[in-house]
Amino acid sequence: MLEFINFHLIPGLALGSIYALGAIGITLTFSILRFANFAHGEMMTLGAYFTFSLVQITGIHPIAVMPVAMALVAVVSLGVDRVFYKPFRASPVVIIVISSFGMMLMIRSVTQFFWGVQLKSLIPGIQRPWRIMDTFLISPRHMVIVAGALFLMLLVHLLLTRTRIGKAMRAMSDSPDLARLTGINTEHVIRATWIVGAATAVAAGVFLAYDSHIDTMMGFNILLPVFASALLGGIGKPYGAMAGGLI
Repeated sequence: MLEFINFHLIPGLALGSIYALGAIGITLTFSILRFANFAHGEMMTLGAYFTFSLVQITGIHPIAVMPVAMALVAVVSLGVDRVFYKPFRASPVVIIVISSFGMMLMIRSVTQFFWGVQLKSLIPGIQRPWRIMDTFLISPRHMVIVAGALFLMLLVHLLLTRTRIGKAMRAMSDSPDLARLTGINTEHVIRATWIVGAATAVAAGVFLAYDSHIDTMMGFNILLPVFASALLGGIGKPYGAMAGGLI
């Protein structure tokens, strides 16, 4: 039982938290923009590499510079939406889905061009796990990941339930046409969706890199379980995505 807790349950909660953060962006994009964004995993990777560069420049802990990486990836996401996705919003869904495949390959190629394909580490070295009551072994990294993920999930919850833009996002998720008729600025909602999706994607990518390493395929490799988490929780339901990732 102790072996299960120490080597499966605790690391599994950390990985599930990463899945949950990634699934939030997937499910928000699907519920509001009505398409599956296959470039989402590359945004996770891009966020991890931005964080890596910021750590190299400043020498600050990766969690401390992560908000800057979130802002940078949010700008990239908004630019991608404006140039590549917005012209196809009135087109059949399959066209914008294929566009996201193309964007996935483009972002990966740009990442490989600037950072190379070698494995990188956010924090070199091995952290010794904490031993609690001489029984439980908990890695400090896993504690940071789970606590950080829960904090960000709480922020998403407060955004969706306590803010005007969050309520507009929920309204547009239920019915885009009705949201327009009630005077909601749908373009503002779409921009907010990309920003929230980018922030959670960066957090997922940074936490994944923090737990292991950075490579140019990390976002693509985690994309399938992230989609599975979103589907398990009910596609288009942020709270379901959080639960699906942990499950």
